[in-house]
Amino acid sequence: MEVILLERVEKLGQMGQVVKVRPGFARNYLLPQKKAMRATKANMAFFEKQKAHLEAVNLERRKDAEQVAAKMNDVTVVVIRQAGETGVLYGSVTPRDVADALDAAGYKVDRKQVSIETPIKTLGLFKLRVVLHPEVSISVTVNVARSQEEAELQLSRGGMVTAADLRDDDEDEIEEAPEAAEAEVSEEG
Repeated sequence: MEVILLERVEKLGQMGQVVKVRPGFARNYLLPQKKAMRATKANMAFFEKQKAHLEAVNLERRKDAEQVAAKMNDVTVVVIRQAGETGVLYGSVTPRDVADALDAAGYKVDRKQVSIETPIKTLGLFKLRVVLHPEVSISVTVNVARSQEEAELQLSRGGMVTAADLRDDDEDEIEEAPEAAEAEVSEEG
């Protein structure tokens, strides 16, 4: 089936191109989402009349998306999840979870805009792509942790923190405390 693209579609084409796609993809995705219209003579003539208007609307949306992208530059959000000793999550982090975390951070993002290439099933830091507009996408860091303290520790270390690492940090704090007390006594004496 041939369709005229009404906006840029990733891995398919630019606005105004006539592309050949499978009928199911056109029927189930492109046509209902108003991303394309059937390539008939009447639709081609209609598109040529509306082309300037569609390009202006697309340009305005892209400018808005670029402004939002500038505000969201290098955003890191924390997603708290339960996990086992090895750092494997009991579930997975979904685009909805990331969109909710971004919404809580003050950025309005729909779950359909969050692109997760491989499922997030472990603790750690993950770079995800958020598509604000077909021509504008940004990278967001998602920090998946068991608690807020663990998230801060992961961020400072730049990777996943295991339960053993958390115990080591607690022991380090205990070990540092007597040394600090001895140093203060020797300075006074």
